[in-house]
Amino acid sequence: MAKSENKTLTQLGGKTAIPDSPERAVLESFPNPNAGTDYLVRFTCPEFTTLCPITGQPDFAHFVIDYVPAKRLIESKSLKLYLASFRNWPSFHEDCTMKIAGKLETALEPRWFRIAGYWFPRGGIPIDVFYQSGPAPEGLWVPDPGVAPTRGRG
Repeated sequence: MAKSENKTLTQLGGKTAIPDSPERAVLESFPNPNAGTDYLVRFTCPEFTTLCPITGQPDFAHFVIDYVPAKRLIESKSLKLYLASFRNWPSFHEDCTMKIAGKLETALEPRWFRIAGYWFPRGGIPIDVFYQSGPAPEGLWVPDPGVAPTRGRG
């Protein structure tokens, strides 16, 4: 990465507080040095937390985010801070998963994108939420997400 590009990454390499809401979080990206090649980038967040908008109790999820980058790659620290900003934000599982999908797709404009939100059981029922932008590019290796089916997710 060129030094001039480093200057646009404001959160990397220093102390950065967790934003107090997803709306205030800034997702940063940088140029994809392999923009002409289809390859999969995977982020796994096994300790995601948010709040139930009705009870205020914490909800937990295991997220698997896959994308085929086009021109930009997401900077991982900014993604971690964005995901952590949900910690005190009330949201239903479906809305939370789709909010993350929308923000990432808008920030990256990837060739292909999918997100799997494996929510830990609440009231004995896990609510899993999946979104995919379309078919994966032909010939792309897309590994299994590797998340255990319910039973407490472990």
